[in-house]
Amino acid sequence: MAVRARSWRPPPPPLLLLLLWVTGQAAPVAGLGLGSDTELQIERRFVPDECPRTVHSGDFVRYHYVGTFPDGQKFDSSYDRDSTFNVFVGKGQLIAGMDQALVGMCVNERRFVKIPPKLAYGSEGVSGVIPPNSVLHFDVLLMDIWNSEDQVQVHTYFKPPSCSRTIQVSDFVRYHYNGTFLDGTLFDSSHNRMKTYDTYVGIGWLIPGMDKGLLGMCVGEKRIITIPPFLAYGEDGDGKDIPGQASLVFDVALLDLHNPKDGISIENKVVPENCERRSQSGDFLRYHYNGTLLDGTFFDSSYSRNRTFDTYIGQGYVIAGMDEGLLGVCIGEKRRIVVPPHLAYGEEGRGNIPGSAVLVFDIHVIDFHNPSDSISITSHYKPPDCSVLSKKGDYLKYHYNASLLDGTLLDSTWNLGKTYNIVLGSGQVVLGMDMGLREMCVGEKRTVIIPPHLGYGEAGVDGEVPGSAVLVFDIELLELVAGLPEGYMFVWNGEVSANLFEEIDKDGDGEVLLEEFYC
Repeated sequence: MAVRARSWRPPPPPLLLLLLWVTGQAAPVAGLGLGSDTELQIERRFVPDECPRTVHSGDFVRYHYVGTFPDGQKFDSSYDRDSTFNVFVGKGQLIAGMDQALVGMCVNERRFVKIPPKLAYGSEGVSGVIPPNSVLHFDVLLMDIWNSEDQVQVHTYFKPPSCSRTIQVSDFVRYHYNGTFLDGTLFDSSHNRMKTYDTYVGIGWLIPGMDKGLLGMCVGEKRIITIPPFLAYGEDGDGKDIPGQASLVFDVALLDLHNPKDGISIENKVVPENCERRSQSGDFLRYHYNGTLLDGTFFDSSYSRNRTFDTYIGQGYVIAGMDEGLLGVCIGEKRRIVVPPHLAYGEEGRGNIPGSAVLVFDIHVIDFHNPSDSISITSHYKPPDCSVLSKKGDYLKYHYNASLLDGTLLDSTWNLGKTYNIVLGSGQVVLGMDMGLREMCVGEKRTVIIPPHLGYGEAGVDGEVPGSAVLVFDIELLELVAGLPEGYMFVWNGEVSANLFEEIDKDGDGEVLLEEFYC
């Protein structure tokens, strides 16, 4: 509850008949049974299974009662006023018999009490209400008990195995609760509203008892917090659902915790041994993620869409916490990024993300590049004679394996058992591949890494190459047929045969090689 507790004051002047006092000798409490009308008699008609506390002299109690004469005629009832009777026990605020009868009672206990005249209103009675020398019967149900020396009581009944952080003063928390009175009556529940209660702790936004009772909790912890009224809503209650002088019991489950001074936190799960490059502001990343709240509640996943999340970093395309958390990653790295709400979706939240929620992202970096990147070439083998190098216009035959940066295989001519054949510079391959095949000699083996703007771009190839993917080609050049020098062209001076292609294609393989053309 967010309303501050009012300061506690002594109870107002008594209004009910039971507050009248008649001096008399206290009689011993009789056992069960009828007994004599000259003695105080107590019959315990219901005793709860659990009784953690009983009434002692000096305690404050709230109870309901029905008062009758021995013939069953009712003279008073708290139920008729729809309000409990609230009073200190053993301080002379009650008739002597009731002062004694309440001692030892448990909350939710029901007692039937017979009080003789000498412990009630004696020979004088109460004019017009209680005749002289009347025996009084009371059917009493105890609703609440507390003492001015009480403090907040905390009982933790579940604590997660891992508790890296606990609530401190000035932290902001999100929690669910059921609020009941000491007798178990529900007065409020965040579960019923299907919305957490969100608040700062220790700065006066809560009743004092709740401020104290939440301190030290872990996310995932469940505890019961019992608060006496002078640390809750005091003698006036909240004016709606909580009566005056009521002890409150909160069953709390903590879902979220952060401090406005928090930054992001990063936990590295897997860092590749070989990390030649780390991401920087301005890079374009492709990564997978699972997104959860701090209590483990799932809210989103790129895996469920079977597609990476692709974005620039450090330029405001993602929430501020992710912009920061994705800096310095390696390709293949897995890390956990915890983002406080002021670096995520703030107080308003978004979609199925609640307001003021801490977010947890478990990410796996698939690849990244920078728009300024060119291709990267690494030569693994060159034959001893590597004097003839490929150039624009040359006819090339080569094998390749094509993969993504994370090692996912896309295509392989070796698997097909057939070389890939092109005329270099003729636009038959992506620009990055065209660049990567130049100045290569027959027998050479090299790896060519191609950024997406020199590959298949943002669109990729449907069903084959993801959009914005960096490509890796492992190439072996098998054959090179030199083409014409730059600036040369063929001019056919004679008559052109209708079967020109078949005439030139000497080996009948459906392809015209340069050597066939020269013949």
